[in-house]
Amino acid sequence: MDVISKKQMSEEDIKLHYITPAITAQWNIQHVTMETKVTDGRINLKGNLVIREKPKRADYVLYVSANNPIAIVEAKDNNHAVSYGLQQAMTYAQMLDVPFAYSSNGDGFMEHDFMTGKEREFDLDEFPTEQELIQRYKAGANGGAGLTPEQEKIIAQPYYSSQNTYPPRYYQRIAINRTVDAIARGQDRILLVMATGTGKTYTAFQIVYRLLKSGMKKKILYLADRNNLVDQAIQQDFAPLEKVIHKVNFAKDDPSTITSYQVYFSLYQQLAGNNDDQEEEGDNALAKLSQLFRSDFFDLIIVDECHRGSAKKESNWRKILEYFSSATQIGMTATPKETKYISNIDYFGEPIYTYSLKEGIEDGFLAPFKVINIMTDIGEGWRPRKGQRDIYGNEIEDRIYTNSDYDYNIIIQDRIEQVAAEITRYLKSTDRMAKTIVFCATEDAAERMRVALVNQNADMVKQNPDYVVRITGSDTYGKSKLDYFISVSAKYPVIATTSKLLSTGSDCKMTKLIVLDEMIGSMTEFKQIIGRGTRLREKEGKTHFVVMDFRDVSRLFADPEWDGPIEMNDDYDPNKDAPPTPPNPGPDTPNPPVGPKNPKPIVDKNGCRVEVIYKTVSVYDASGKLLKQESIIDYTKENIRGAYASLDNFIRQWSTEDKKETIRELLRNQGIDLEAIKADQGMSDVDDFDFICHVAFDKKPLTRRERAENVKKKDFLNKYSGAARTVLEALLDKYMNTGIYEIEKTEILRLDPFMQMGKPQKIASYFGGKDGYLKAVKELEQAIYDGGAA
Repeated sequence: MDVISKKQMSEEDIKLHYITPAITAQWNIQHVTMETKVTDGRINLKGNLVIREKPKRADYVLYVSANNPIAIVEAKDNNHAVSYGLQQAMTYAQMLDVPFAYSSNGDGFMEHDFMTGKEREFDLDEFPTEQELIQRYKAGANGGAGLTPEQEKIIAQPYYSSQNTYPPRYYQRIAINRTVDAIARGQDRILLVMATGTGKTYTAFQIVYRLLKSGMKKKILYLADRNNLVDQAIQQDFAPLEKVIHKVNFAKDDPSTITSYQVYFSLYQQLAGNNDDQEEEGDNALAKLSQLFRSDFFDLIIVDECHRGSAKKESNWRKILEYFSSATQIGMTATPKETKYISNIDYFGEPIYTYSLKEGIEDGFLAPFKVINIMTDIGEGWRPRKGQRDIYGNEIEDRIYTNSDYDYNIIIQDRIEQVAAEITRYLKSTDRMAKTIVFCATEDAAERMRVALVNQNADMVKQNPDYVVRITGSDTYGKSKLDYFISVSAKYPVIATTSKLLSTGSDCKMTKLIVLDEMIGSMTEFKQIIGRGTRLREKEGKTHFVVMDFRDVSRLFADPEWDGPIEMNDDYDPNKDAPPTPPNPGPDTPNPPVGPKNPKPIVDKNGCRVEVIYKTVSVYDASGKLLKQESIIDYTKENIRGAYASLDNFIRQWSTEDKKETIRELLRNQGIDLEAIKADQGMSDVDDFDFICHVAFDKKPLTRRERAENVKKKDFLNKYSGAARTVLEALLDKYMNTGIYEIEKTEILRLDPFMQMGKPQKIASYFGGKDGYLKAVKELEQAIYDGGAA
């Protein structure tokens, strides 16, 4: 047999016969992986479909150790130059933080050395040996000074692994490796910036594990500012270290026994006092702290969510860090910049690694989202009538009130009802069990919203009274439900109304709807709130989430500080009627609240009736730039008209044999699921043909039943008699129930009621054979669509 030419070989053939042998001749096969998945593949929200792109894969990854990849090799077929794949290899190398990139077409290799910036080409049998490449890496490290003994030691220290843990994703590995390497080099202040939902706590655990096992650190303090965050960390990511963990408790801890642990968890507030403005409280807390721990007791401190408090120079919390100043300190945050306070970069230094929300969404590790902006007729302003009084009988100050006033300075009851109605309508059109967080202006506003949502969803509340719960700092009952709300397995609560409690930290994995009904001026807080929805749970049905904005907070997406991509289209009809607003509970005028001399004015529905005047779905590119605003109906209309310039053209295409399924598939490829859109529109009983004509060409739709009845009124069926007519009548009933696609398939004859009429061959014989049957079906279709669009 003649030898196959390289030019005829596929890329896989080139790898098999040339590249793999060249690499494995020089490298231990156990230190090489092939087709290594780097990302999960971005999730795109196209129309009303969710489509995941293919993951990025590196052809070959070469490793110094299990923790540390050192080189990327990209392969191409022999119809490309040796260096053709080098740019791709370099891109992957930069993503994976490795120093060497190679490409090959089976003739030789091209190398890019990131430590020197140089490139070279060499023959296929000259690929660097494992020892040679590792030595070049070690010698070139630290600007050519080489690796220190501590760095070499920590490189060899493996991650924690078990059947219950997953290996670090590429960005987590980089964050871990850079951190332990920086500590090995003696750096004592370190900042890691990782978007919400990317696994900061898991990353912290792997850092702690490797440092403990290597002996580089022996006593570690992990600080957070929420008790549930501390408990989450101990019970979940840090569970493998449970035997050496202790949660600090000032009231019970004995200084003589507390020192026997290795990893300590505590709240900032517990160690430094609850109030930043009370200097004395902070000093007393530090006095207690010094009784438990010497200032040099800890050699590593991890500050979770370090954008809050700990980075403020005037903060008492920061006294903890100053007290333990001899310890290495790692700050972890999703938002590295502050607005009115000094940046945490001022304390920890520039981040040694940043993994942004934008990168997380593009890699497919974080959920993309849609943004629905909703404007009421009082959004731009409402002015009371001359002498108008509130429900307490007090005259309302005569001025223009806007979104920045509602719930803060004045309460418009009907506005609350309309916001609750919009939330309810959306959930009814999508998924009423979708976990939802409603961010309200104040705790009082969160309670009013809870009541409004209860009344709007009485049927669901009847099934479980925890369908809607207020979860705020002062609400003991609500806080007791927090763990259930953030649980993946617990169904209730479904809707949480809150003010600030859920804006940061809480790991709300299944949140599918975030409602913004408070004014937000801080980019830090805005990113944290958006981060409540970014976690992916595909197995449980969460592929993306929706942001519903009632206060134009989404203007912050245009801020240069915003780094997350938004790519979206609506998956429900913004123009569909909202559920009816519950009736006013009664005409009685309530008494003013006891205590305040000047309570906030409350205006009932008689004093201000509110309507939603428009809704838009914002579509952005990957850089957060606004492309257009539209509804799914507009999107569908635009794409159909793009494919079929006129109604006549569409009817001709539809009427052509085998075109109906092709048209449906074409629309699916453009992100249009007709069945889903029809369900959203309450038009599931309408034929696809009619629905397309209605949406794209403004024609009145007929239901499938109406079209079937029209056929029965005509003479078409009278052309057949006996068993043949019975078959056609059964086909017409099938069309009425399931649509046109099924009756076109001969497989339908193997289903009831046709099976009762005989085998397919027997049924075809009623029409003189298969060709006669197919001709009759075609004529039936023509009768169904006789006259085209209504």
